[in-house]
Amino acid sequence: MPSKHRLELFPVLSLLFSATLWGVLWYPLRLLEEQGLVGLWIVLLVYVSALFTGSIFIIVRRYRFQPSWTLFILACVSGWCNTSFILAILEGNVVRVLLLFYLSPLWTVILGMLLLNESLSRFSKLTLSSAMCGALIMLWDAKIGMPWPKDMSDWLAISSGMAFALSNVLVRKMQAVKIVVKAVATWGGVFMVAGILLLLQRQPLPAVETSVLFYVLALGGIGFFFMTLALIYGVTHMPAHRSAIILLFELVAGAISAQLLTDEVVLINEWIGGALIIIAAWFEAHRHMRRG
Repeated sequence: MPSKHRLELFPVLSLLFSATLWGVLWYPLRLLEEQGLVGLWIVLLVYVSALFTGSIFIIVRRYRFQPSWTLFILACVSGWCNTSFILAILEGNVVRVLLLFYLSPLWTVILGMLLLNESLSRFSKLTLSSAMCGALIMLWDAKIGMPWPKDMSDWLAISSGMAFALSNVLVRKMQAVKIVVKAVATWGGVFMVAGILLLLQRQPLPAVETSVLFYVLALGGIGFFFMTLALIYGVTHMPAHRSAIILLFELVAGAISAQLLTDEVVLINEWIGGALIIIAAWFEAHRHMRRG
């Protein structure tokens, strides 16, 4: 029988594994883009592969999949969250995208107030103040004299963080639904959102080598599938405040990999604003610890 120490260690390692993969995810995605696959087709193919693997898992385990409006909304929100995040990572500065994505604690507090009737505690006020100051510093545009996203990747990163916060609120409201069912709904949502965008833009599948299609399907069916399972396992077996802090390792993995593998430069205002955003995420985790 596993010792108590090992049982406590597995969720930590699981979350570190997931956060590391999400932090370096940009690299294989950009390699696929260099081989001729455009962003939306990469999103569609990796998630249809993950959806296929997850559906088989549900069938084998005989889980019941009961459609509901809440599950559908979760699929739509998660679909945009993951689609916009991947597009932002492909187009923008890796560290900047990750930092803007982690504005999600700001949106979590606001949505918690609006949808869950949560009051503003001392930690909530610190979260709001720190995240807002970080966003102002990062997004400040000297030319127009106000904070404003500088390009499409900024908009995508910010909207992805907003969608991530909303999906977390929805997940908290769906306690009775099995985690694997929520995961399949998420993968299905990404497939739906990316598919609709491809139809609207009328983008045909680029002519690429068969090996490229094999790699992108393997990345989805194996990589994305196990990243999700690792995240679900860790969050399920660990208090929310601890898992939230450990998942910040994604920023570390992303920053280190970007410095080693690209020539991207992070400006001083981005580091300062990013530090305040990380502090906001830290306080948000401790807010949950106080409530738990």
